[in-house]
Amino acid sequence: MADHPVSMEQIVNLAKRRGFVFPSAEIYGGLGGFWDWAPLGVLLKNNIKREWWRTFVQLRGDIVGLDGSIVTNPKVWEASGHVGNFADELVECLKCHHRFKADDVDKKCPDCGGTFTSARKFNTMFRTIVGPAEDTASTAYLRPETAQSIFVNYDQVRETLRKKLPFGIAQIGKAFRNEITPGNFVFRQREFEQMEIEYFVKPGADDDAFEAWVPTCYDWFVSLGLNPKHLRKFDQPKKELAHYSKATTDIEYAFPIEKGWGELMGIANRTDYDLKQHGQHAKGDPEAFATPIDDEGKVKKVPYVIEPSMGVDRAALAFLLDAFTTVSGGRSTTTDSIKEEEFVLKLHPRLAPFTVAVLPLSKKPELTAVVDRVATTLRANWMIDVDVTGSIGKRYRRQDEIGTPWCVTVDFETIEGGKRDKDTVTVRDRDTMTQDIVAISDLVQYFRTKLE
Repeated sequence: MADHPVSMEQIVNLAKRRGFVFPSAEIYGGLGGFWDWAPLGVLLKNNIKREWWRTFVQLRGDIVGLDGSIVTNPKVWEASGHVGNFADELVECLKCHHRFKADDVDKKCPDCGGTFTSARKFNTMFRTIVGPAEDTASTAYLRPETAQSIFVNYDQVRETLRKKLPFGIAQIGKAFRNEITPGNFVFRQREFEQMEIEYFVKPGADDDAFEAWVPTCYDWFVSLGLNPKHLRKFDQPKKELAHYSKATTDIEYAFPIEKGWGELMGIANRTDYDLKQHGQHAKGDPEAFATPIDDEGKVKKVPYVIEPSMGVDRAALAFLLDAFTTVSGGRSTTTDSIKEEEFVLKLHPRLAPFTVAVLPLSKKPELTAVVDRVATTLRANWMIDVDVTGSIGKRYRRQDEIGTPWCVTVDFETIEGGKRDKDTVTVRDRDTMTQDIVAISDLVQYFRTKLE
């Protein structure tokens, strides 16, 4: 197991208790490998996706977006090699008949100690039927990755957006893999969300592009709060590379799981494999997607592709693990209900489900009217929470535990003045617990400055 101060059990407990992740259809016993992202989890994932899109699409001039269909022509998966090669080795225990991915077990069954059958190939794509007739001609697949819809749309994107090499196409979307042994919470699921870029470059420029993308992706995780001590770069050995890959570097995270380090993101040099495959299968010409590589447009070659690919769900898990902090003896001596142990989720402010919580000191109408005004102003800019239940100390701790960076407290001095000016509020920082007095009219600019 990787050296991590937080256990998976702690995160699973937090996720369910505070509304980040629920077992899918739990009232019916759930379904292995499927999870429902609850209200706070949805906000966390949306923020991760927004930051990724902002960094790799919005702030660059060389990457555009795409949203391909989940079900597509099955010939796509034949050409890409998924129908023939997208398989894991499965073994079955001769005693309890439980099935496992061969790479995940040793010689004995972890459930009963029995021995295994010989390994056999198991294609992990989900099959489905398109149309009313259930025959082989109507068989299709739920996509196991988002990359192929980018490749089959390559020429159309390039021509309509007038793009020249190098340029990229980014996509965020659901993917499906019929994993033999899903587990470790949302680390390995059968339905998950991917964020992928296919970055097209001139042949010969691929090595430099690959080397540039690895630190760019690593730095993105660090910029959003992941501890570099929990991250490492792992170059896959040649014998372990996928059939399309010239080189692959994984950014791994120290997940608290039995196998230890686990892939957080993969950066692969896919060469010209995919475009040539689709050129051959769709148009009978592996050079069909040849693209001008000189200024005059006279020299054409099929581009090479660098692919940074990551799972949103697994990234969310890593951010939760890294942010989860245990404080012994309580954090404050000025509020009630001091506990022997408190939890703080120190998420990066741009990832936190709620950016701000607005807390009235009491439920009296004169305070709630101001709370409504403050909340309306802040909601136009960020997701916020209005928390009115329980003592102010309990509400602070509740917001700490779900990762809210700042709490705005509306009290009687806000409406009456006295020790400070009227129309001011107290802003409490989650991590430092320092408090600032801020005019209501200045709140939006105050938080914008903090977030920048």
